[in-house]
Amino acid sequence: MKLRHLLGFAGVATAMLFTSTVSAAETLKFAHVYETSQPYHKWALWAADELKKRSGGNFEMEVFPASTLGKEVDINEGLSLGTVDIIYTGFQFAGRSYGPMGISGYPYVYATVQHWKNFIASDLFKEMSASFTKVTGHMPLTATYYGQRHVTSKKPISKPADMKDLKIRVPNAPAYTIFPNATGANPTPIAFAEVYLALQQGVVDAQENPMPTIQAKKFYEVQKYINLTGHITDSLLTIVGGPLWNRLSADDQKMLNAILVEASQKCTAEIEQKEKDLVAWFEKQGNIVNKDVDVDAMQAATAVFYSNNKMPWPPEIWDRLQALK
Repeated sequence: MKLRHLLGFAGVATAMLFTSTVSAAETLKFAHVYETSQPYHKWALWAADELKKRSGGNFEMEVFPASTLGKEVDINEGLSLGTVDIIYTGFQFAGRSYGPMGISGYPYVYATVQHWKNFIASDLFKEMSASFTKVTGHMPLTATYYGQRHVTSKKPISKPADMKDLKIRVPNAPAYTIFPNATGANPTPIAFAEVYLALQQGVVDAQENPMPTIQAKKFYEVQKYINLTGHITDSLLTIVGGPLWNRLSADDQKMLNAILVEASQKCTAEIEQKEKDLVAWFEKQGNIVNKDVDVDAMQAATAVFYSNNKMPWPPEIWDRLQALK
């Protein structure tokens, strides 16, 4: 009887231990402001699956898309509060906390997409991320390509002179006004939700966005020309909040970093391919994809603007970034 009692007790104890182990899995929160149809969400979900697999079930991750946990300002604040663990956010938004980080969202800082990739893989990016961490306590681990921004219009835009007096919609942030100002255009901030109507009614003559956004928001329906200015190479940082990062073991930090970097690389590859495919797609819709843009002249005009105005980064950061071409 005593032996049976002991064996029974041992079985209960084992079951309790197993239940305790299962329930000990930590659930992380990954928040972003993008729609579920966009690649960023798809690869965030992939990262969640990989985290559960690679951690042997010790970690799970819920992904909250489309501003479910708040707008970009809210989810950034959530990192400090510990209510959000991981986010996508723009470089220019990160630049509000640490000015030099915003450089990635300025016009013509990158000669090509490969130049941007070189930066993300560079010591410069690591050093800037470390400085951001020192200021905020949070860890930027990698970045995901968002697309090159191009000007759409009702007439061809091939050289700086074609931009003169063009009323172009831009987001309400200083970096987006630099290229239009440098080329003699008239940058006009309008809420994103109102852009289609503004173009349709002639409130503005043009707008600028990456090709996937031009397709998704149907701007091609009210703009004949898609001019490949490529004036901004946009991307999103993946940032892990300090409260989470600091309580992870070194092995768990390494695992999470590897998963998020791989997710960003896969997402980047998908967006690059989508940009290539969209050229033919727009042409099938009857649009003219203007490939004869004098990008060198556009870049030169912007460089003059930079030299005449104070930028929120030290000159050596610009020089090191340009050396990564």
